[in-house]
Amino acid sequence: MDFEHSERARGYIERVRRFIDEKVRPAEATYEAQLVGSSDFRQWRIPEVVEELKAAAKADGLWNLFLPDAELGAGLDNRDYAPLAELMGASPIAPEVFNCNAPDTGNAEVLHQFGSDAQKQQWLMPLLDGEIRSGFAMTEPDVASSDATNMEATCKVVGDEVVINGRKWWTSGVGDPRCKFLIFMGVTDPDAGRHERHSMVIVPIDAEGLTVERMVPVFGNLDEPHGHAEIRFEDVRVPAENIIGGPGRGFEIAQGRLGPGRIHHCMRAIGMAEVAFERMCRRAMSRIAFGKPLANLGGNRGVIADSRIAIDMARLLTLNAAFLLDVHGLAGAISAVSAIKIVAPNMLQQVTDAAIQIHGGQGVADETLARLMATARVLRIADGPDEVHQGVVARIELAAYK
Repeated sequence: MDFEHSERARGYIERVRRFIDEKVRPAEATYEAQLVGSSDFRQWRIPEVVEELKAAAKADGLWNLFLPDAELGAGLDNRDYAPLAELMGASPIAPEVFNCNAPDTGNAEVLHQFGSDAQKQQWLMPLLDGEIRSGFAMTEPDVASSDATNMEATCKVVGDEVVINGRKWWTSGVGDPRCKFLIFMGVTDPDAGRHERHSMVIVPIDAEGLTVERMVPVFGNLDEPHGHAEIRFEDVRVPAENIIGGPGRGFEIAQGRLGPGRIHHCMRAIGMAEVAFERMCRRAMSRIAFGKPLANLGGNRGVIADSRIAIDMARLLTLNAAFLLDVHGLAGAISAVSAIKIVAPNMLQQVTDAAIQIHGGQGVADETLARLMATARVLRIADGPDEVHQGVVARIELAAYK
């Protein structure tokens, strides 16, 4: 295992850190102030400051850092991009500033790897230019979507068209007024093999029969200006050439999408945990109770030590998964990728909970800590719940004992 970042990556780490410290963090309050603050997502607007920061990041060459293609992105592998994702995770707006925000990164990777030339020209290039945004429509409200083979929504090929029907939710990014298309996953051939029934299809957001019913709240927060939509598809028709990679390849494409995406999620979670940890330590040293700093009361030193150890273990495990993914591909990294998807969100939840506790009443009123706790809890479900990933790790381990 080689965790050494390349010289090129070390240069990016320093540049990204400096850009975040000097330009992104000072703009976070302005970003919040420029939000509309409406419960009606149709009124949402993009804060001007984020577009200004995007232009600055692009001018500095800090753009599409997630994409391993050296012509369209930074050309970094998973190991070298991982520390950049951690740095971005420390700010709620940094991923978008560098055009490295989900779900656009995953959609861009899908189109880059599997899209036709026409699909790349129409959808991928504007996405990589930061001109538009996108959504990924997979999870359904009426079935247990932790097993994606339960999917009921359909995308049937009829002549030279694809006819789409069904309901999706947790389609992130749809509230963004710049969202122009979705990648929809549904059943094309119910009689095919279990993992050959599904296809991925590009669906313009303004397609006839597509209705965005609402933004689904996360612990009461609608996540303006991006949101997580519940969508109804009723006889939505798109050209057959909108199928990505051809019919029946949905699961194959999904696996290619989720490997790097989980590395990104977990490293961002580690960056968030560092934010919670710093706040906890500052509070522990500055707050006096019973004549002593909180750091010297009860078991707080143990809590702080355990939090540091948990963060560092999660980071090393994630870097190991990135290494395996780079060297052996997804087939050789499945267990490691599932392991980090369990460990990193649970670690973030643990560290954030400790930070809240050491803040006392202020902790539950702190917007940053509330955001981190909500993110941690959601990540334990998103991209597969803990139990599914535990099953993957156990299955691979037990195979040696058959």
